[in-house]
Amino acid sequence: MKILILCTGNSCRSQMAHGFLQSFDPEITVCSAGTEATGKLNSKAVEVMKEIGIDISHHTSDPVEKYLDDEWDYVITVCGGANENCPTFLGKVKNRLHIGFDDPTYSVGSEDFIMSEYRRVRDEIKDAFWKFYLNNIKNKK
Repeated sequence: MKILILCTGNSCRSQMAHGFLQSFDPEITVCSAGTEATGKLNSKAVEVMKEIGIDISHHTSDPVEKYLDDEWDYVITVCGGANENCPTFLGKVKNRLHIGFDDPTYSVGSEDFIMSEYRRVRDEIKDAFWKFYLNNIKNKK
């Protein structure tokens, strides 16, 4: 089973989803990429994942072009806000899904509020990808 998670910058939401899926089942191949990959991870995303015991600090922020020649069981886009467009993946894909989330990098306010937004989005990603995993992978093994 091969899953590619896409968003624009590949620094935050796609990285968290990648970390969750890999933690649910280390036997599946999970990659993430961005149409405008930043080349680095969002430090707050790394921090809130570490809080719950998932280390994504070793992930890389990759351009989608790196994966165009591969075949995928699922390509899942995670862009959510009106400020961005979800990428279209033109590679070989059996199933395309969109599971959108707010981008916490646009949060403004106190540091406590901003971190609470990262945690909220992290928890939403965990719940949505757990449901995806149960419905599409675990129960079909």
